[in-house]
Amino acid sequence: MSNEETNNKNDDALKITAPVSQSIQNESDGLRTYHGDDKKNLECRFYEQQYPDLESLVVVTVRHIADMGAYVSLLEYNNIEGMILLSELSRRRIRSINKLLRVGRNEVVMVLRVDKEKGYIDLSKRRVSPEEVIACEDKYNKAKAVHGVLRHLAEKRKLYLEDLYESIGWPLYRKYGHAYDAFKLALADEAGITNDENQDDPLEELNIPNDLKEELKTYIRRRLAPQPIKIRSDVEVSCYTYEGIDAIREALFAAMDVGTESMPIKIKLIAPPIYVLSTTTLDKEIGINLLTKAIQVIQDRITAKGGKMDVKMEPRAVSVREETELQAMMDRLALENEEMDGDAPEED
Repeated sequence: MSNEETNNKNDDALKITAPVSQSIQNESDGLRTYHGDDKKNLECRFYEQQYPDLESLVVVTVRHIADMGAYVSLLEYNNIEGMILLSELSRRRIRSINKLLRVGRNEVVMVLRVDKEKGYIDLSKRRVSPEEVIACEDKYNKAKAVHGVLRHLAEKRKLYLEDLYESIGWPLYRKYGHAYDAFKLALADEAGITNDENQDDPLEELNIPNDLKEELKTYIRRRLAPQPIKIRSDVEVSCYTYEGIDAIREALFAAMDVGTESMPIKIKLIAPPIYVLSTTTLDKEIGINLLTKAIQVIQDRITAKGGKMDVKMEPRAVSVREETELQAMMDRLALENEEMDGDAPEED
């Protein structure tokens, strides 16, 4: 065999055995394109700092239970490993560790020690109060929603998730405290709901291509679109002066005029003199403020006419169950007020 044939065979062998490189393209906008199939580009922590702060609360998943404690993964920090020490599991005497922890279950724990060089993170479960668990889970669920939006963009466009966090997520965390809150403000701005805190769209200031920005808005709208919230308040309005019912009607209509096109105020009579004010909104606080303003209008109008008003239930968000119970009560009262066939006087 000639030297030339041998060299050609060696070249072919190299082509077969050499690993296929993951080609990375640097785009003008600073976002890298990933051309691999292993989805390593979708790995990234939620927050800008690589490790959690001491005494901060984190959400972990239990991976393995050992004699010294439990090995866990920190979900917000790209699943880096930590350990819940046996002595930090409970304030009470531990009879069975398996009753306190289960493999695969999420737990809220406190960070006791972080050794960045060795990668050790010691955690405590017993130092976390029930109130702190609720607050931490709320923060985690918001961060998880943000992560889902950015991961979708990265996967669809073959971009590095960390690049999207650097361009979108972490700048919003720095300015708004939580990127989720910025996303919600963007939705509120788009829906025409404005207040002193969201005069501008938070996404407009991001340094990303316009087409990516529009796609981001579309997916935020699909993933985080707020559900309508029913706000309700019960009031008692009475007036025993000459104008009487006319004064009450005028005050209630004035309260309805406070409503907006996107948040109209409805008023229903439960049973004299109790009335229900309600509105549907995408923002709980704005809805409560609107009903509070309407109640003040009723107060001013009815007082000027010699009547009075008492708030039986302050404006608040109500559940579907409460609304169902209210409707059932109103239907029952309406039925009681109707003249039944058997109530008619008998003819001689």
